[in-house]
Amino acid sequence: MIYTKTGDKGTTSLVGGTRVPKYHIRVEAYGTVDELNAHVGLLAEMVKDSHPQQYADLKEVQRNLFVVQTLLATEKEVPFTLPQLPADAVEAMEHRIDDLQALLPPFRSFVIPGGTLPSAQCHVARTVCRRAERCIVKLGTEATVDPQVACYVNRLSDYLFVLSRHLVVSQGAEESLFQ
Repeated sequence: MIYTKTGDKGTTSLVGGTRVPKYHIRVEAYGTVDELNAHVGLLAEMVKDSHPQQYADLKEVQRNLFVVQTLLATEKEVPFTLPQLPADAVEAMEHRIDDLQALLPPFRSFVIPGGTLPSAQCHVARTVCRRAERCIVKLGTEATVDPQVACYVNRLSDYLFVLSRHLVVSQGAEESLFQ
């Protein structure tokens, strides 16, 4: 059954069973990552036919974001093994960034979001990613957060920025620069 009615009074369960208010910073953090995952999913579908490598990369990002959500939703020790980000997740993201950046003209100015529909969606995902990062950093002031989680989300926003530029340039459109 999709509805349990257990949240009707404004609380939700974390991984492990602890109930917290739905406005709890931990819920805000993993909920924002969930929103990010939805935006990444939309972006993936937008580039599926035109950029198959980026589509595959974005699908991997989505899987990693589910891991991030699980880790953020876990407050205490649990009697089972939690999924973990791949040990090389941050490094792999850096390689993707470097590979895309090598195909781009030098970055000389702030970029105004847009250029193509997929690029604009990339910027939406990037800004949600930055909000998720702020929530994760805030949570880290109150609880233990795996440092790889914050690092991965930080690098992901960089990837989404570079990908937005790549999507404009590869489609022959012009970047709109702030001058």
